[in-house]
Amino acid sequence: MRLFTRICWALLGIVFIFSGLIKLNDPVGTAIKLEEYFEVFAIDLPSLAGFFDFFKDQSRFLSIALSSLEVILGVALLLRWYLRRTLYILLALLVFFGFLTFYSAAFNKVTDCGCFGDFIKLTPWTSFVKDLILLALWGVVFVGQRFLRHRFVQGTAGLMTMTFVSALVIGIGVRALGHLPYFDFLPYKVGNNIGQLMKPAKPAKYRYTFERNGETKEFDEFPSDTTWKYKAMTLLNPEESRPVITDLTLTDAEGNDATQQLLTGNKLVLIVQNSNKTDRDRFEQLNALFAGAAKSRKNIGVLTITSTSAGKFDSFRHEMNLATPYYFTDATVLKTMIRSNPGLMVLKNGTVIAKYHYHDIPALFEIEKAL
Repeated sequence: MRLFTRICWALLGIVFIFSGLIKLNDPVGTAIKLEEYFEVFAIDLPSLAGFFDFFKDQSRFLSIALSSLEVILGVALLLRWYLRRTLYILLALLVFFGFLTFYSAAFNKVTDCGCFGDFIKLTPWTSFVKDLILLALWGVVFVGQRFLRHRFVQGTAGLMTMTFVSALVIGIGVRALGHLPYFDFLPYKVGNNIGQLMKPAKPAKYRYTFERNGETKEFDEFPSDTTWKYKAMTLLNPEESRPVITDLTLTDAEGNDATQQLLTGNKLVLIVQNSNKTDRDRFEQLNALFAGAAKSRKNIGVLTITSTSAGKFDSFRHEMNLATPYYFTDATVLKTMIRSNPGLMVLKNGTVIAKYHYHDIPALFEIEKAL
């Protein structure tokens, strides 16, 4: 029992640290997931809509706070620092996350809980089972606390250690919030070719089920014998036959498809997810960069992509003196492309060469060097 308790103790602490760090890697993505939950609750509980709308506006703060708390509690557990109190707080988090995942699974509200960010995608029911397993680990550790009496840190040393850990993990999240994720797990990460990911990796393969005179048989191809009666068809390679990117379509102001404009040649792409929430102070610097790119020997085409409506964006671009061709796509696509509003992407024939947060706008020579 002693060994089993210690294994559960280590697993519980490691999972919380891993989960928190993955979320802190991309706090904007975590905030987007929290917004989805708050939107669902605001719709399902209209009498409390104002309450959930308030928390939706605080989603980025909550993203840092909850993710940091996961790491801090995981470290405190492994160090056995105030073990009983740490376990009670962990229980509260587990119950909270368990409720969210059960609600998502039972009512099919949020199809990905974001438990491990975009690094590991879990279905709602898988997420709920994961939370049940963590609750079981917690139960073992709570009952077997007598096997974990030795504290690795205590007193002043323990307080200083936990203060340092807290400052470190919060700093990791705050820096990622003001820049791009340390590690990009999204389809539009540097090195990926967007055009290729819009196509299936392999052709779809099917298995066909037929029946004749009470006999059921499976075929890899349709049988030439017409006496067999078709019953069902099964896709054998759903992951390989489904494109990674399925929702990217660019249109111009007249509604014409302009996706190929993005995927050919050298491109410097400005992404404005929402003109109402974009950082307007950056556009003077961006306009200077675009003017230089237009004269570059690298033949860099500059364009803007937005999800703002045509009328609003036309007013916005005149206000910002933004003189680039502009196209429209879905807001979710732009949030997946880059965690920055505005943000910059450098493409070469559809391959993502570089991405920049608006706090890290590059000089023209950096873009030319990348191309």
